[in-house]
Amino acid sequence: MAEKTINALGRDAAYQLANVQKTRPQYGALTPIWLARILEFKGLETGVYRVNRVVEGEMPLDALCSQDPRKVDIPQGFIQYETKPREYRLSSISTIINVDTKVQDVYSAPYDQTQEQLALAVESLKERQESQIVNSDDYGLLKNVDDSQRIQPRYGRPIPDDLDELLTKVWKEPSFFLAHPRAIAAFERECTRRGVPPVTVDLAGGVFIAWRGVPIIPTDKLFVDGLKNPKSKAGKTNILLVRTGEAKRGVIGLYQAGVPGERSRGLSVRFRGIDDNGIASYLLSVYCGAAILATDALAVLEDVEVGDYYDYTQNPV
Repeated sequence: MAEKTINALGRDAAYQLANVQKTRPQYGALTPIWLARILEFKGLETGVYRVNRVVEGEMPLDALCSQDPRKVDIPQGFIQYETKPREYRLSSISTIINVDTKVQDVYSAPYDQTQEQLALAVESLKERQESQIVNSDDYGLLKNVDDSQRIQPRYGRPIPDDLDELLTKVWKEPSFFLAHPRAIAAFERECTRRGVPPVTVDLAGGVFIAWRGVPIIPTDKLFVDGLKNPKSKAGKTNILLVRTGEAKRGVIGLYQAGVPGERSRGLSVRFRGIDDNGIASYLLSVYCGAAILATDALAVLEDVEVGDYYDYTQNPV
């Protein structure tokens, strides 16, 4: 039986006259970068931040407790400072974006080609900044956790008892846990198995689960077996507990204040000129760092296994 032919304008031909609704460039590797939103930051004048500490001890200074101090000698002394305090120096993360001016002139409607290129580059630098705050060999949080603040999970997987143990390490006004989404999912499974599902809290425009009232912030910069997006269900990672804020003697992010061409906090965009081929060049730089003001401002649960799944008819360990 012959197919019936419709004597009307077809879709392919009509498409040539239609306006197409377009989106801005969608870059799938970008994340919400929650750490940069929640961590307290301090702007620097000269790119150097010195952390002066009192020499640690149970009681930095003796004091008298008496109803009649006239009958007892009042203790005398002073509080000792470290003579060689640590100085944190900002590091720079830079990239160069090139845009053909002919392309910019002709193809910038409805979206400006230069601005779209710069916007994606800025977000990429912010991603790298968050990764450096966590993983830098110099100032990264993972590398600078004191040995006394490192603990191991009881059973490999992250159970509520392990996060409680972290809270004993950072008990002075803890601000947030930081974990890979796979680690958060593993912890939620353990909570579900025990019948103690975490509550949720609103923070910085997002909704997060919380344990003991402390939000658990997701980031893919705490790698699983060295990867942001591991393919295997199994793998090991770390969970951090952070107290942030200079007033709280916590962890703070650092940036250079007032840089020329500042686009956002500590991040500058500078026009480098146009070469003989009509290529416009832009230098993007972000100056960043982090400082741990007190040893007990940061703790880590190491070697957390994220690949355990359960038949929930079994009894929890």
